[in-house]
Amino acid sequence: MSSRVVYENPWLSVREDRIEHLDGSGGLYSVVDKPDFAVVMPLQDNGFHLVEQYRYTVGKRSWEFPSGSFPPGVTGTVEEMAAAELAEETGFVAGRMEELGYLHCANGMSGVGAHVFLATDLTGGEPHREATEQDMRQRWFSRAEVEDMVRGGVITDGPTLAAYLMWTLRGVG
Repeated sequence: MSSRVVYENPWLSVREDRIEHLDGSGGLYSVVDKPDFAVVMPLQDNGFHLVEQYRYTVGKRSWEFPSGSFPPGVTGTVEEMAAAELAEETGFVAGRMEELGYLHCANGMSGVGAHVFLATDLTGGEPHREATEQDMRQRWFSRAEVEDMVRGGVITDGPTLAAYLMWTLRGVG
């Protein structure tokens, strides 16, 4: 077995791992390494605040829960990361932040995971978006509207869908 980094930038690296299968045959895995991130579900009045932004990788705009990780060189707890992302993308500060769980986003090619938080008791403010988020929009949707967007294929972001499922299965809604 061996491993080598074939690409690296400040946000991610790609490595190739040569492995041996159980039957003794060789194999190759390409793995994307990225830091874990937070997904925040801002709940207010039986609905959610979502953000919409252009996603270069799929070539279109996407409605999602606010999410992200610390910039390179910044560290803190996952709760601090969630609070920072919520404030950055929406301007909200949560009076209560509850971790709902953890999920892997693409475990066939990456170990990156997401810490899912429910944010309630929201106080408004001005977002402080990064340069890549300047075209971001924010809007509140009722729970019924969110579910219609899921059924209609408008919301396709995996972590957003998984977070909504985690919240729904807790029976809190």
